Amino acid sequence: MTTEEDGWKVGVLFAHEGVTRLIERSQYRGVLLAINEINEAGGVLGRKLKPVIHDPRSITSEYGRLAQKLILEDRVNVIFGCYTSSARKEVLPIVERHNALFFYSTLYEGFEYSPNVLYGGAIPNQNSVPLARYLLNNYGPRFYFIGSDYIYPRESNRVMRNILREGGGEVVGERYLPLVTDASAIANVLEDVREIQPDVIFSTMVGQGSIDLHRCFAEAGFDSKTMPIGSLTTNEAEIAVMGPEVSAGHIVSAPYFQSVESAANRGFLDRYEKIYGSYQDVTSCAEAAYTQVHLFAQALQTTQKLSTDMLREAILGSVYDAPQGLVRIDPDNGHAYLQSRIAMVNEKGHFRIKCESIRPIKPDPYLVHPQFNDWSLKMREPRTSS
Repeated sequence: MTTEEDGWKVGVLFAHEGVTRLIERSQYRGVLLAINEINEAGGVLGRKLKPVIHDPRSITSEYGRLAQKLILEDRVNVIFGCYTSSARKEVLPIVERHNALFFYSTLYEGFEYSPNVLYGGAIPNQNSVPLARYLLNNYGPRFYFIGSDYIYPRESNRVMRNILREGGGEVVGERYLPLVTDASAIANVLEDVREIQPDVIFSTMVGQGSIDLHRCFAEAGFDSKTMPIGSLTTNEAEIAVMGPEVSAGHIVSAPYFQSVESAANRGFLDRYEKIYGSYQDVTSCAEAAYTQVHLFAQALQTTQKLSTDMLREAILGSVYDAPQGLVRIDPDNGHAYLQSRIAMVNEKGHFRIKCESIRPIKPDPYLVHPQFNDWSLKMREPRTSS
């Protein structure tokens, strides 16, 4: 599929335009940073990784079309890409039909398995369960759901509703807005929030919608100290756009934050800043994308060829010392053992880690063992935090 002159071709499929451009740009940069590191170190078996890049522009149907173009026209059988679950669902049948390998680096709702996908983002037992426990313990049982109207928010909220039921919480409101929406629609939802007075808003708004929700929350005069927005999707790239006056006090669950204290993370952020001028937009999804490229390169070193079946076998069970900590690919389901962390945005607009898992959490994509009542035994105060 490639010649020595071509190097090892891999597809890169992230949006540079549209509603999810901020987060997908950080994932794109994470992939290119890892490729650059690998190539500067001599590549894999003396051959450089060669990215073949396409921009789906945040248009759901374009992800599937361009995945097929990568495979059939560009002759690529390894693809790194996508943010939303809707986009992943477009790519999934394409890679399965052509037996390509798809690296997906975004948190998602779980309840999926494909031998053609390596899942690098957090799933509900790694982020929803610990976030629910933290918010119930610290703020109260009454949750109001606000989400973007597509697969991930609706499925994530279905899972969170079940988790809350197990923990003694309840959902007192649930509203969905289009991916492309306006502040007036969000303001109308927040008027309903004002009337119902929940203890917590659980947001699955993404991209610009997440930014607008936080801005409207502040403009409406709500206090994050008494009723925070808890989220799995809000990230550093969005916080940088919002500013601390809007984002302070809100809470996120993710495997990685820029404030993780480790030599691996400091080196990662320094190299990112050297190439892109700043690491302000580095997100958990960017860190996962970066890590997946290194896991792929390790596997390619073993297989010595771009065979989907051989690469899959080499990646399953493999380990990489990522910026978040050790990441291992579960040989049972192709998902990743990940750290679990809860963080709050401080007055400077930075995530301060409040608690973290003692060790990486085994992925349970079908939430067979939610273990809600055991999470207090698995979380600890971070050794250091910013």
